[in-house]
Amino acid sequence: MPSPSLRPPLQARADARLASRIARSAAAPEGALLRTGDFAAWLAERGRANEFRVDRIPFARLEGWSFDGRTGNLAHRSGRFFTVEGLHVTEEGPPYGDGPYANWHQPVIRQPEVGILGILVKEFDGVPHFLMQAKMEPGNPNLLQLSPTVQATRSNYTGAHAGAEVKYLDHFAGPRRGRVIADVLQSEHGSWFYRKSNRNMIVEATGEVPLLDDFCWLTLGQIGELLHRDNVVNMDSRTVLSCLPATPPSSAPHPDAAATHALLSDTELLSWITGERARHCVRAECVPLAGLPLWKRGESAIEREDGRYFRVVAVSVRAGNREVTGWTQPLIEPVGQGVTAFLTRTFAGVPHVLVHARVEGGFLDTVELGPTVQYTPDNYAHLDARDRPRFLDTVLRAPADRVRYEAVHAEEGGRFLGAESRYLIVDADETEAPQDPPPGYAWVTPAQLTSLVRHGHYVNVQGRTLLACLNASAAKAR
Repeated sequence: MPSPSLRPPLQARADARLASRIARSAAAPEGALLRTGDFAAWLAERGRANEFRVDRIPFARLEGWSFDGRTGNLAHRSGRFFTVEGLHVTEEGPPYGDGPYANWHQPVIRQPEVGILGILVKEFDGVPHFLMQAKMEPGNPNLLQLSPTVQATRSNYTGAHAGAEVKYLDHFAGPRRGRVIADVLQSEHGSWFYRKSNRNMIVEATGEVPLLDDFCWLTLGQIGELLHRDNVVNMDSRTVLSCLPATPPSSAPHPDAAATHALLSDTELLSWITGERARHCVRAECVPLAGLPLWKRGESAIEREDGRYFRVVAVSVRAGNREVTGWTQPLIEPVGQGVTAFLTRTFAGVPHVLVHARVEGGFLDTVELGPTVQYTPDNYAHLDARDRPRFLDTVLRAPADRVRYEAVHAEEGGRFLGAESRYLIVDADETEAPQDPPPGYAWVTPAQLTSLVRHGHYVNVQGRTLLACLNASAAKAR
């Protein structure tokens, strides 16, 4: 028998207090260091303190970037950062509501390195606060938005850009790293990235944390309020925040059941996801950018001949508070504003949202759970009613009293130019969204989504944004 003193120490598999601490922060409408009413002035002051400018330029004015003479791929001379290549996607079998196209070509961003998206947490006056950054991204419609504490590609934090060090990085990647609350690889936009993942982290600081320029401490309740404003909280913040443990709204008819009961058991849900991945036979391969069918390259853009979907453009950037203060780069610019929505219903007192098992060419594992609706309406305006995306018209025609949440949020501003989506959570009825949904769709609870987000590549980035917004709406209702 081993001596009791030699037995390995054991610890709890989960922190039983964490959810209540997060709930306390979500319920705090004001912070200890910055009042919510003063945030807009603070953000505007940070904008005035730095020089920001973004100009469109022709491809010939890109510095360090060039088109390969053989493949036509657009790459940086260092071999780092990312490349713009061609992608050929084919899907065998019925599309299950994904639209009429099962074979297509497109440009895609290929960035195999894994970046860090990290938010630092620290208690003030007994309430957890989150360290957020006023960060300029060239593609943001208003340039300056609220980003995570650390938002850096591997090329950034390893110094490939020869710029300044990434602030607070050692809290996430060094020996000073604090107590990990969440740490998971999550996908990026599968329609525009090829198999891109970022490390989503939430870390609680164990010591003093100096407050640097362009950073502020906010409660989760304050961030939730800002999520109700257009183009304030950036995409990277939203995906990281979705990784937090969540509690059911106390206003739910049966709050305990909302956390523990659902139409599908967790095992049934995982089996359904596995079945969706198995029945979709998708082949996605990178091909030369030159000569993509239906695409043409001009002096200032690579775009489809019919003008739909998106284009690849180039910009020159000045940003006084970035690690590098000036650079040029390509960006993807979508054509039109997207609409991204969850339809929601309550079954036996438990709220559910309708998820879609989406196939996107850039996904690592074929299918991820996305919102009920995730489309740019203008791209489908020419189609007959039978070919239009399922549930899109239900969302577009929803009366105001059915809309529980609505805000315009920008997508990833470091790679996409002016990419905005109108995010909505819309109540539906049995005729609009039946309890037995069409193939490719399933009713899940927010608690189930939260459990899935703790693991990588189950919920896409748009679904994670809506989960963060759903949690913010629940906290605001409390």
